[in-house]
Amino acid sequence: MRHSGRWYLEQIRAILILPFTVTVVIPLLLWIAFPGWGKTWNAWFLGIALPIGAAGLVLFLRTLRLFMGIGDGTLAPWNPPRHLVVAGPYAYVRNPMLSGVFLILFAESLAVQSGAIALWLVIFFLINVLYFRWSEEPGLRRRFGDEYEEYCRNVPRFIPRLTPWIRGERGIPGDRTGT
Repeated sequence: MRHSGRWYLEQIRAILILPFTVTVVIPLLLWIAFPGWGKTWNAWFLGIALPIGAAGLVLFLRTLRLFMGIGDGTLAPWNPPRHLVVAGPYAYVRNPMLSGVFLILFAESLAVQSGAIALWLVIFFLINVLYFRWSEEPGLRRRFGDEYEEYCRNVPRFIPRLTPWIRGERGIPGDRTGT
């Protein structure tokens, strides 16, 4: 599939408005505004935070690539994927892109030992729990119908499965792993 320069600009715009703001702009402002909420640059904490942050970034980039390739859309609500993405990390958890962002925020709060950034992570998580449950998921149900319902029955929202779900695989009767 061939895309125009405008399509790639939409991708960049969505990234700058959403995850860049959440993981870079807001944490930086909080770190500057609330310096008393933590120490800075302890090598031990930094050593733990770097691999966690790297894992979060890799997860985010992998899922973004799937959204662009398979989904043929962006991560932005104003230009969502046209096709349901259930491959790669999406076979384990319904919101792996968000999991990547959570890992990045956790790593940042740990690296600079910032209570303000840790609090931002908790607030951002709660906002997304509500947003996904009351806005995004109903929209996905409307757009993708039974295909999305089957996906929800078999793949949890935030806590990953141990094995990947394969489309068409039957879930355990009565199992509501998606809630």
